[in-house]
Formats: sequence, structure tokens, C-alpha cells
Amino acid sequence: MDSLSAATSESFRLLFSGDTDLWVIIFTSFSVSIRAIMIAAPLAFIVAFLMAHLRYPGRRTMIAGFSAMQSIPAVVVGLTVYLVLSRSGPLGDLKLLFTHSAMITGQVLLAFPLLVAISHSTFQAADQRVWETAVTLGAKPYRAFFTLLHEIRFGLIAAFIAAFGRIIAEVGCSMMVGGNILGYTRNIPTAIALETSKGEFSQAIALGIVLLSMALFLNGLLAFFQGRGVMSS
Repeated sequence: MDSLSAATSESFRLLFSGDTDLWVIIFTSFSVSIRAIMIAAPLAFIVAFLMAHLRYPGRRTMIAGFSAMQSIPAVVVGLTVYLVLSRSGPLGDLKLLFTHSAMITGQVLLAFPLLVAISHSTFQAADQRVWETAVTLGAKPYRAFFTLLHEIRFGLIAAFIAAFGRIIAEVGCSMMVGGNILGYTRNIPTAIALETSKGEFSQAIALGIVLLSMALFLNGLLAFFQGRGVMSS
């Protein structure tokens, strides 16, 4: 009990003393995940819009596929990216394995199906007259698209937050393709796993506090924007 109290006290000291190693890990985690979500979100919104507003062969299969892909384990995505980027893989010559680019790639693949599935539901629930009215009034397709995005912005923000929450907390994919390199690819989840396995809990608890605080904040935001989306519909 005393050792746990000492580790907890030390974790707060690390957080508030500006410990370099700790804050590099935090910065790496947020930097990688923010870039991944910013890459995944625009394309996911376009795909979700096309699935909601166009009728084409295989559409239902595509919708079901994205729904199913939400449950793919992070380690499976990590294994796939690892095999593709490894020396013997098709993209091995790019030497991207154990870099931020590899971590971003894995997180984009994790976030994309979730973004598409939630965004598709949001587009489906939107008032179809918004798109039809904009087109009828002579708006170009891209202008009508942005008008529709503004109308359903709260639902899309909720999708964005949910996807970001998933990728910043995942450990399997980042561990496999990032290599958990100190000062470079070590992020919050992989550092927590490593420090816990070593029996050194101070840094793990400090990073756990950061991750828990962020999760609570994101869940609060998610509830807020989902509520705004319901009220605006």
C-alpha cells in the first residue's frame, strides 16, 4: 500500500515538474493521433455521403462491410501494416516501419471504418431537403455538400471525437508498427504497458491520469455534441 501511495505521489510530481521524457511521450501520442484523424476524417465523410445519397450495386454490402470493420482488433491492423511495411513486404523499400508514418497509417486504418459508419448514420438521418434545396437553388455540388455538412455538423463532430478516442488509446497497433522507441515512437498506451511490465508504476500512473482525463473530456464532448445533434434535428 505504501509503495502504491509513493508511486502515485511520484506520478503527480512527474506531471507537474515538466519531466521531459513524460511530456515527449504525451506530445508524441497526441501528434500522431491528431494527424491520423485529420487524414482519415475528410475521406470518411465523403465516402459516408456517397453511401447515403447514391444508389449503386454493392452499396448494402459496402455499408455492412464498414460496420463489420469497426470491430477489427487493433493488433490485426497492426500485423497487416507490419507485414506490408516490413523488409520482405511490398512497401519495405520505403523504410517506414517503426516511424510516425507507420503509426499514423495504422491509426488511419483503425479510425476510418468507425468514421464512415457513424457519419453514414448521420447523413442518413439528415433532412434530405437540405441537399435537394441547395441543388435546386443552383448550388454547385461541392457547395451543396458543405451546406449539408454544416447542417449535420454536430453528428460529424461526434463521429470525429469517437474515432479519435479509439485511436489515441489503442496499444496493439502502435506497439507493433511503432516499435515503442523512447523519445520517438513511444506513446501513452505503449509506455503504460512497458512501465507496468517493468514494475515501475510512477510514469504509468502519470500517463494513465492523462489518458483517463482525456477520455472523460472526450466522452463529455461526445455527449454534448450528440445532444446538440438530437436537438437540432
